[in-house]
Amino acid sequence: MSSRRTFLKNLKNSALGGALLSLGGAASLATTGCATGGGDAGSSGSTGGAGGCCATGAGAGAPKTPLVKGAVILFQGDSITDAGRSRKNTGANNPDALGRGYPVLAAGEILRRFAALEPRVFNRGISGNKVHQLAARWDGETIALKPDVLSILIGVNDHWHSIGGGYKGTPEIYEKDYRALLKRTAAALPAARLVICEPFVLKGGGAIRNEAQWFPVFDRYREIAKRLAGEFNTLFVPFQSAFDDAMKTAPAKYWSPDGVHPSLAGAQLMATVWLKTVFG
Repeated sequence: MSSRRTFLKNLKNSALGGALLSLGGAASLATTGCATGGGDAGSSGSTGGAGGCCATGAGAGAPKTPLVKGAVILFQGDSITDAGRSRKNTGANNPDALGRGYPVLAAGEILRRFAALEPRVFNRGISGNKVHQLAARWDGETIALKPDVLSILIGVNDHWHSIGGGYKGTPEIYEKDYRALLKRTAAALPAARLVICEPFVLKGGGAIRNEAQWFPVFDRYREIAKRLAGEFNTLFVPFQSAFDDAMKTAPAKYWSPDGVHPSLAGAQLMATVWLKTVFG
């Protein structure tokens, strides 16, 4: 953890630190208490879970997402979430099991900030996944863990693999599959706090050379994710706008060389925005 503290200290004095400060995330990482609860994208007033069963207090200092003792926080998704995680060491709070991306960076702050609650953080992202592949493994790798907070980042492959990858995906299929998965989740985990993360790509990245293959179609996937967040009263993490703002400070290749998978700086940016959205 000392290396993480050194990294964050250096971060504050770097150009990246300036970008994070502009998003209000660095202040979030520095705080030792819980932030005041506020309105969430796709919700009104209380921060209800999938079934509206989890509400925050209205007083100052109430966290957006309250945790219980031993709370389980689960990150699900594709390669951006997977980030090279170990398949042998899959236990909670294990750096190898959390990978080298935004989940391990977010987990470090969760474990520091909520140490008295001894939370357990897991990563079950799998590279290449689309929504239907998440659904195929959902019972064993999501429902069985009984998460109190469930974060989902999915969508880039649902479009990317339709560009010469043999997958016949469309925004309509993405929406249908994702809605079915969320309904299933709400029924099985009615008290869980769901977090839908916005799928994103960075124009100028190596995999986004032919922008006509990506836009405006990919924008529909982002819109669908946000609409579903509202429909299911979940938190919504605005990754695309965060990267768009960050690219005013440094080019796409700094944050994500291929425009899809984040660099270390991009992963830290994602962790910062995720933490601010979920915990304030």
